[in-house]
Amino acid sequence: MSIYSLYPGLMTTAEDGYFSDRSMAVRVLRQRAVGLTYGQRALVIGATHPVLFVGTAQHTSHRESPWTRLALTARLFETVFLGTRAEADKALAFTAHRHASVVGVTTVDGGPHAPAGTPYDAARGDLMWMTAAFTLDSVEVMHDLMVRRLSQGEREALLSDFIEWACLFGMPRSAAPGSYDAFRARMDERLVTGEAFLTDEARLVGGYLAGTGGYPLPGPAALGSPALATVVVGSLPTPVRDLYRISWSPAREGAFHAIALASRVAHQRVPLLDRSPLLRGVSKDLYRSVAATERRNLRRGQVSMPGVSDVATPYLSTVDQRSVPR
Repeated sequence: MSIYSLYPGLMTTAEDGYFSDRSMAVRVLRQRAVGLTYGQRALVIGATHPVLFVGTAQHTSHRESPWTRLALTARLFETVFLGTRAEADKALAFTAHRHASVVGVTTVDGGPHAPAGTPYDAARGDLMWMTAAFTLDSVEVMHDLMVRRLSQGEREALLSDFIEWACLFGMPRSAAPGSYDAFRARMDERLVTGEAFLTDEARLVGGYLAGTGGYPLPGPAALGSPALATVVVGSLPTPVRDLYRISWSPAREGAFHAIALASRVAHQRVPLLDRSPLLRGVSKDLYRSVAATERRNLRRGQVSMPGVSDVATPYLSTVDQRSVPR
């Protein structure tokens, strides 16, 4: 059931999206500092959910091209929030097709809360919400850091948009928290109860995504990858950095705060940049550039994530690249 069937008055033309320009999610995700950072952070933190990580890894068709998978996921997410209804429906159908076969049991130990043999299903409500929750958490944190702090009312509105977004992907509404405070309490709780756990591969993959694995982000963002890595790692809760065994010095903390402050100043105090495409707009072309650069690197014999993408596994799944939304 779409949001339009619930609220027919929202639809005015065929070019409308599922979320209006006034919605909190659209206003936040059009900030380029958010659009270019939240995805990596969400995946780094999401890797601490062993059932999500292992279930995804056991079905990925992008083992050799992980940056392409990251870029594709970001494009799909952005399209549902910022694209037209037709574009969003295409992205939703593609995702539903890919997720239909993501059912099984984990093959590696994921800690006391997720031993080997734990079942997973991409259509399970709690797992669907946790995917959305990691995304929402990172969008919120990056906006606070890089643009400005959100008010409590804005946080509630952002949560409401993300619940609607997750429901478009098929999540039952009952799987979502009843309030922003409940959402935040759950995210904080899992960091102190032992639920957050990294498999060996998750630690390695997350390290690359966080920029600590010695391999720069492909594409034009590579020029800024040291600063990007500082922002991503600095934004992580201390328990997550500890799980990844990432050292964090006062000097790096100072650099992190300096970058974040400079970004906030640019967004709030430089009128000439107020509507600059450098600061605001959709990011899908940059996501495509990342994927294209990785493909060129692979043709040259490079390995995207040594120790991960070049290791043979029994993971199954294929995808017809012609069906990927453009």
